[in-house]
Amino acid sequence: MPFPAESPDMPDRLPPPGPSFLRLQSLRLAGEPLFAGMSRPSTPTDDWWAAILWVQGPESVAHFVDLAAESGPPPGSPLDRLGPAVAGGLSGLILEDAGRLQLRLGLVVPPSDADRPWRSPVIVRGAFRFEPARVAAMRPNELASEVLTAFRRAAEGLGRRRADAAPASG
Repeated sequence: MPFPAESPDMPDRLPPPGPSFLRLQSLRLAGEPLFAGMSRPSTPTDDWWAAILWVQGPESVAHFVDLAAESGPPPGSPLDRLGPAVAGGLSGLILEDAGRLQLRLGLVVPPSDADRPWRSPVIVRGAFRFEPARVAAMRPNELASEVLTAFRRAAEGLGRRRADAAPASG
């Protein structure tokens, strides 16, 4: 039997899923320090590369709403914005097959309220098929670093609340 969305045993904020395979990358956002991490990549099939990607604060996994603009999150799912941004960050590395980029992102923990998708933890399953010629020239850690950097930049872009942004005058 699945757990109910609002289980008393489920904490409001999840702890980080474990140590990051690569060094955590700092997000450049205003407010609490946040960091992007990733699990050790795996290749469940010959041509797909998979990893879990997340954003965490000092003690817990951030929620997408933490990354949104101060005015609030935009309509739609955060994956609607995260997917194209990650794909753009990996431009030239992701394989295109029949006119479609071979990239899949999905939430590890779905939102407890489908009408409020930004109130879910920033833990994402990522699966990628890469251009074989490009990947053959890269070490595994280089490829993982490219993926983590693209994810971090995409997460920063969700809200445009950058720490280095000039304050609004008025």
